[in-house]
Amino acid sequence: MKTPLIVFPFLVSSSSVFAAGDGVSLVSDELIKFGIFPITNSMVTSWIVSLFIIILVKILVGKTSLIPSRGQLIVESIIQNIRSILEPIVGRRVFFPSFWLLSGLFIFILVQNWSGLLPGVGTIGDGHWVGNHFVVSKPLIRPGNADLNMTLALALVANICWIYFIVKYAGIKAIIKDWFGNKADKTQTHFLVFGLLSVLFIAVGFIEVLSVLFRPVSLTFRLFGNVYGGESLLHSMFGLGNSTFTMAAASIPFYFMEVLIGLVQALVFMLLVSVYIGLICNHEEEQH
Repeated sequence: MKTPLIVFPFLVSSSSVFAAGDGVSLVSDELIKFGIFPITNSMVTSWIVSLFIIILVKILVGKTSLIPSRGQLIVESIIQNIRSILEPIVGRRVFFPSFWLLSGLFIFILVQNWSGLLPGVGTIGDGHWVGNHFVVSKPLIRPGNADLNMTLALALVANICWIYFIVKYAGIKAIIKDWFGNKADKTQTHFLVFGLLSVLFIAVGFIEVLSVLFRPVSLTFRLFGNVYGGESLLHSMFGLGNSTFTMAAASIPFYFMEVLIGLVQALVFMLLVSVYIGLICNHEEEQH
C-alpha cells in the first residue's frame, strides 16, 4: 500500500518474498521470541498505537481543572459526542460502567486503522530489490487491524465484557426471559395461542443463542476483512505504473477512501457492541 519513496531497504535477507502489487501478507511476521511467546510486527504496531493514545490524551488534558484548557476541551468534546451516541443505546444505568470499553474500542480501532496509512508502516523491514523497486517481504511495523489475531482479540474482549454487563445489570433471569420468554400479552391472548407462541419463542431463543455464539466471528471478520482489503487495494494501486507519480496518482482517491472507511469501521464496531449490551440491559427505557 506504500510508495517506493518511503521504502527503507535494510536487513536485506528474506525468505518469503511477494512482488509489488500482491498486497499485504495474511500472516504477521515474528520479530523476536521470548520463550514460547512470539513478538510479531502487528503486536509492535498495537503497542505503539496504545502508547501514542496515552501520551496524546495526557498532553491534551494535562492537569484537569474546572476551567478547561484547549486540550481538555477537545477531549471533553469527543467524550460528550460519544456519550450522545451511546447513552440512548445502552441506557443510563449501564452507560457509565460500559463507557470505558466502548470509547476505548472506538478510539483504539480508529487510530489503528489510520496508523496503517502512515509512511513507514509496512514499508520498513526485510526484503530485496526487484528491478528498480525494493520489495518488503517482512515489515518491521505492520497494520495492526490487518492481522486476524488482533481483530479476534478485540472481539473476544468485547464479548467477555458484554457477558459481564448483562449478567451484572440485567441478571440471569432477565437474560433467559429475553431469549426464551413469551413476548405475547397473557391477559389478552387465548391460552392455546399463548402456549403455541411459547413453543415458538423457545425455538427462536435457541436461534438467538446461536447468533450470540457467532457474534465474535462476525465482529472479527468484518473489521479484518475491511481493513485487510483496503490495505491490499492500496498496495496494488501503488504497484501500478512505472513511475512514482503514476503510482501516487492511482492510489490517492483510494487513500482518502480508506481514511473514511477507517472511521466507519471503528464506529460500526463500537455501535454493534453497544447494541448487544442495550438489547438486554436497556428495557427499562423502553417501558418508560
